[in-house]
Amino acid sequence: MRLATLNDGTRDGTLVVIHRSGDHFISAKDIASSLQDALDRWDDTEPKLRRRAQDLDEGIGPVLPLDPNRLLAPLPRAYEWIDGSAYINHIVLVRRARGATPPETLRTSPLVYQGGSSEFLAPRADIPLQSDELGLDFEAEICVVLGDTPRGTKASEASDYVRLVMLCNDITLRNLIPEELAKGFGFFNSKPATAFSPFALTPDELGDAWDGSRLQLTLRTELNGEVVGNTDAGPEMHFGFGELLEHVCQTRSFTAGTILGSGTVSNEDPEAGVSCLSERRMREIIESGIASTDYLKEGDRVRISMEDHSGRDLFGAIDQQVARA
Repeated sequence: MRLATLNDGTRDGTLVVIHRSGDHFISAKDIASSLQDALDRWDDTEPKLRRRAQDLDEGIGPVLPLDPNRLLAPLPRAYEWIDGSAYINHIVLVRRARGATPPETLRTSPLVYQGGSSEFLAPRADIPLQSDELGLDFEAEICVVLGDTPRGTKASEASDYVRLVMLCNDITLRNLIPEELAKGFGFFNSKPATAFSPFALTPDELGDAWDGSRLQLTLRTELNGEVVGNTDAGPEMHFGFGELLEHVCQTRSFTAGTILGSGTVSNEDPEAGVSCLSERRMREIIESGIASTDYLKEGDRVRISMEDHSGRDLFGAIDQQVARA
């Protein structure tokens, strides 16, 4: 089942169910007023939404053509947005890029930070460029949406609480990071609003590509029409979503609608490309001593997508252009 949020002029939009083709939809407003409402009452709404999806497959009801430009993020705002850094290669490269050493607990304890969640960017919204000096970068990631998740949840129990899977572009201002982290208090201004994929999928929609903790598919990232990354999201995810969830649940519980991110998908093999420009710049420095790739500039276009093994587009594409703020 694929869910999305249609822009109806309200803050939380209208919940819709997306056909497997990705090109038409049916409203679910009578089932839940928004995706957050559906998640809050998941035991009641999930079976009704699945019946609506079946109606859509059979052409029953008022089926409408989909204009991707009318979609908001599946959750236009959320109670919490927690992002991990589960790919060791990414941590090593970006820390090396800013002259920092990885933590001693690199392989034993996940890195996480809490991002802003009061407003997310739509999948086709412009990426605002405030200044060329800030080092605007994209970060292509996988993320999950949780149901109500209790404190003390273990990695082996994680699949019980994962309601939906999405892609995201965790936009980053690279040149603000060193000063912020030097204060010893984490990211803040260096992490503006995040963008999410048009569609949020229930895990069963992913078939055997979803093992309950990792998504075993290739994440495609394009910059100005050029493929810069075909990164394998599964094998090199050192901490799966189960381990990430166990880590963040050590001392608190999380409410339905909390989003948990994987961090930038990254592979050691240079042939896989990159899911962020910072990694490309670091590889250039390693090879030649100087970074030749610029960070994002006005007019650049970033596209992030994922296909299943049959070539079907799963999440719709995050397709954003950089525009002067």
